[in-house]
Amino acid sequence: MFLKGNPCIVIFVVLFQNVFGETREEAKKELKLVLGYPLDAVSNFTEMATEHGYVSEQHSVTTEDGYILTMFRISKGKKCKKPIRKPPVLLMHGLLMSSDSFMDSGPEAGLAYLISDLCYDLWAPNIRGNYYSKRHIKLDPSKDHEFWDFSNFEFGYYDIPASINYIINYTKSDKINYIGYSQGGSTFFIMNSERPEYNSKIGVGILLEPGSRHYYTRSQLFRWLGDTYQLALPTLYQAGLYEALPLGGFVQEAASFLCKDYALADFACKFALGLIDSFHPGSIKTETVRVLFGHFPAGTSVKNMAWYGQALNVDEFQNFDYGATGNLQQYGTSQPPAFNLSLVEVPVVIIHGRHDYLTSPADVEWVTSKLPNVLEQFYVEDPMWNHFDITYSQFTGRSILGKIKEYLDEFSA
Repeated sequence: MFLKGNPCIVIFVVLFQNVFGETREEAKKELKLVLGYPLDAVSNFTEMATEHGYVSEQHSVTTEDGYILTMFRISKGKKCKKPIRKPPVLLMHGLLMSSDSFMDSGPEAGLAYLISDLCYDLWAPNIRGNYYSKRHIKLDPSKDHEFWDFSNFEFGYYDIPASINYIINYTKSDKINYIGYSQGGSTFFIMNSERPEYNSKIGVGILLEPGSRHYYTRSQLFRWLGDTYQLALPTLYQAGLYEALPLGGFVQEAASFLCKDYALADFACKFALGLIDSFHPGSIKTETVRVLFGHFPAGTSVKNMAWYGQALNVDEFQNFDYGATGNLQQYGTSQPPAFNLSLVEVPVVIIHGRHDYLTSPADVEWVTSKLPNVLEQFYVEDPMWNHFDITYSQFTGRSILGKIKEYLDEFSA
């Protein structure tokens, strides 16, 4: 308590670190720890893994269009006592998240920990534009606005294929099993419809609250956010603003500062999560809330946020809408093309909650009906299970892990 409340100690820590040559990020982390932030909230993927007794690796993946993505690996879980099963498992995060989202609820509930503990070789990529993947072979994200010219299409067309190719080449496997959460579902659909050769590189696709069409999204806050970015996109571009909700930005820093406080995390910050999605009392631990805002929001492009704004208002799953003239230049048609879901031939399992306000049951039913090879559509038994529960609930082990394990085991050796 003395450290947390004494400004002299805080100043001393900063001066000490500057004198002894620690990096700015190291100094910032130490300062936040002094101020009472949880350790996991100021740690990255590999640091969290090490803290909880897991061995992890960091890899760099370069896409065809020059983006350099960071991907993490837990090759064997701490609780795994058997040989590692094949093929490797790719675990893809959602909108405004990173691979850290699968660690934030700790080793008893975080999917990265739980799946690696099942003796699977776990790989967790990061999509372009979040804080792990803000590099390019030519472009500087702080200077070149072209860096930020992307939305869901580029994730599915470039980022996921590059990650799959890297894993296959590195592990000498002929395919991977794919687990995609939220936006990690929509990018899966885009990849396999736009680049159908990747169907043969995936054993099974396990899609958790998958995004696609968002016409029936019930979250009013998300609707407001998407509509705002869609309407303001030209103005944002004119103002030179291309990045949305980055880690280290005002929204994230303010949220993490406030939510480090246990009392605020237990009420106000849980309430904020409920406004974004829906309310599920008791599902997310207060300690997890204190941690998750250290990594969320993780950043994306304003164009991607505008794409979601468009998706909320069209009864279709389609590419970015540039307007009639722009569409003619970009696609050769006045309307943006819809993604052909009949080309997604990978065996698919859909796992969903009925209380999800971000990817509504109506939209999930719609996309499921369009897919040609659905093995099972599984609704979580808990009637209050919502969108954020996938990453942050303390009950992932009993609610969804069994179904994930069932299909990973079926499609693994």
